[in-house]
Formats: sequence, structure tokens, C-alpha cells
Amino acid sequence: MKIVSYNVNGIRAAIRKGLLDWLRAVDADVICLQETKAQPEQIPLFEFEEMGYLNYWFSAIRKGYSGTAILTKVKPDQVVMGMEIEKYDSEGRFIRADYGDLSIVSVYHPSGSSGDERQAFKMQWLDDFYDYVDNLKKARPNLIISGDYNICHKPIDIHDPIRNAKSSGFLPEEREWIGKFIDSGFIDSFRYFNEEPHKYTWWSYRANARAKNLGWRIDYHMVSRPLENKLKRALILPDAYHSDHCPLTVELDV
Repeated sequence: MKIVSYNVNGIRAAIRKGLLDWLRAVDADVICLQETKAQPEQIPLFEFEEMGYLNYWFSAIRKGYSGTAILTKVKPDQVVMGMEIEKYDSEGRFIRADYGDLSIVSVYHPSGSSGDERQAFKMQWLDDFYDYVDNLKKARPNLIISGDYNICHKPIDIHDPIRNAKSSGFLPEEREWIGKFIDSGFIDSFRYFNEEPHKYTWWSYRANARAKNLGWRIDYHMVSRPLENKLKRALILPDAYHSDHCPLTVELDV
């Protein structure tokens, strides 16, 4: 099974930049999208259906904001939208598809870069998300949680760790959280296969940062430990230019 995760920074804008042709070429079994920024009636569902994908979209109440989706060529047993926590579900941040004993999640963690209020919201989300997943994995131990976590884990994951030491997304408490999350029973699948530095998934639009590779690795396929022996490969795909993020893939024998 090949799974792609992609923060598209607006599904309609990404489609205008050639996303559909790119998806046809990649031919993933499951696509996890984040920051879709659209209501279902604004999305050309037929285009995805023509590619063989069933569409599940979880939009924010606020138009043009946040949102997650799962597109799948394999019919899930069920799709669960949200975590039953209204302040997060109103922003469309979590959607899960179950396939037998396997569950795939598309998640969009909040950013705290706009100021103290949203940083506090993000930190509360991290606590609540940890508790939610800790409980979920008791019933669904085979989890793949894919998406934009808005956190770099280690200095190797960011172009300038010293200057960004006090930046949201690389704060000590955020880095500690993601380490704790991994230690609770998950594999950072990209780092499982790749130890090289300067491998990023997000670049600012400012100052030509992507061309200079002044990036951050904030997108992950987190794979639960029971699936370790199923892992085949994990890659960042930096040659996709439909967003300020780039997509990443994980492949498993499931």
C-alpha cells in the first residue's frame, strides 16, 4: 500500500497548479490531504472519482480555512470525522479511515505562528491529541497518522536551528512533545529509512526559500510500532510545486 500525505495549502489553488495530473502519475492507494481550505461543494469531486478515488472531506466551519481529507482506492470499513472535541472538529483537523485492523489518519496540527493565543491553542491541542491517540491505539493499534504536525523534531529537520530556537514549530516544548509522541509507540517513517540532513517538507514563500532549501520538516507519516515489519520505504517528494509544502510517501506490505 502506498500512502501519500500532502498539505496542499488550498485544494482549489493546488488543482490550478496541476495537482490532478501529478496525482494520476503518483498513483497512490490512499491520499491524505491537509489544509484543503474548501467546502465539499467547492471541490471537483468527479475529477478524483475518475481517478478511482472515493472522497472523504472534513471541512472547517470557517470557509477557506484548515480542513482535511482522505482519498482512497480501497473502500474503508468506516470513516470517522473528528475527535469529538468541538473546538478542534470545527476546524476539520482529523479524519480517520479504517481498513480491517488498519487505520489511516489525515491530521492537520494547528500552527502557533500567528501569536500567543494560537500557540496556547496549539499546546492544548498537543496534550489533547496525545491523550486521544493514546486511547485510540488501545482499540486500533495498527495506526498510520499522516499529516502536517507543524513541528520540527530535531536540529537536522530545520535549516537554521539556532536562529529558530524560539520560533513556533521548533520550541523546546514542541520538540519534547513530538519526541514523547514517538516514544509512546510510533515510528517517524522518513527518519526510519533516511538519516540525511537538509530534507524538508515546507519552505516559506519569502526570499526564495525553497530554491535555497531554507526549509523545515514538519510533515510526517507516523507509523505505530506493530506495523514496523510491514514498512518498505518512505520518501519526501520535493519536485511537486502545488503548495508551500511538498508531499511525502510511505509504503507498507499491508
